[in-house]
Amino acid sequence: MSDFQPGFQLTRNAFAKLTFTGADGIVHEGVVPVRAFPIAAPETGIAIVSADGHELAWIDRLDDLPETLRALVQEELANREFLPEIQRIKHVSAFASPSTWQVVTTRGDATLVLKGEEDIRRIGESSLMIADMHGVQFLVRDLKKLDKPSRKLLDRFL
Repeated sequence: MSDFQPGFQLTRNAFAKLTFTGADGIVHEGVVPVRAFPIAAPETGIAIVSADGHELAWIDRLDDLPETLRALVQEELANREFLPEIQRIKHVSAFASPSTWQVVTTRGDATLVLKGEEDIRRIGESSLMIADMHGVQFLVRDLKKLDKPSRKLLDRFL
């Protein structure tokens, strides 16, 4: 645990909104944490942004924050972000598009419809972002960590 003191306070108001109090004593209601690199480096580079979109504070690393602040930031990020991670591909209806995929994600089992191969984007060396026909984004964080049957199914689309 670090002795780092961020120079600001975060609390929740009566409406469960995050409230930021800066070193200058000015209070900002309804602030939100925003990750600079949500996929590549989710634990580093987080801005606290005011309701009108101005950056109020920058957090280099979540681990540097005291436990209570870190918990508030992580809780708020979890509430705002919906990016299920594909852990396994159970079934693909066809190897032509459109196709229906049955997958296991960090948020439970899901069904997604892939309109075309262009909806699978490489992010970095071994990560993929898959967009279904409803605009929901699914992440494959590391292709190498998928089981062999899942990789084999996915290879048909890459």
